[in-house]
Amino acid sequence: MTDERRERGLKKMSEVYGWEFQDGPGEHFAVTADHLFADIWSRPGLSIRDRRLLLLGAATAQGLFDIAEIQVGAALRNEELDEEQLHEIALFLCHYVGWPAGTTLDGVVGKAVKQHKKK
Repeated sequence: MTDERRERGLKKMSEVYGWEFQDGPGEHFAVTADHLFADIWSRPGLSIRDRRLLLLGAATAQGLFDIAEIQVGAALRNEELDEEQLHEIALFLCHYVGWPAGTTLDGVVGKAVKQHKKK
């Protein structure tokens, strides 16, 4: 790991999630910052919004609604997706990953939108 790579990773993490990330301890954080964000999220060819859409679909398909909630909140903070688009994503996914998963995502969207509007 280089200091420059860690800084690129932290900067990309902050950009993706819409809040300032600081360096963290442990190997899991190191791999996340140095590889996932400095390398993977920083590759050309897809926007952050594109990657977020893919991640929302994958998380919903796998029932990882805690991850989906983080992504929905970040999409709102970064103004990549609005409330209507997020509900549309949930409805669309109902047809591809199943109604239970899609409607659960829709509930996640509703919760995140409420939290976002409070701020």
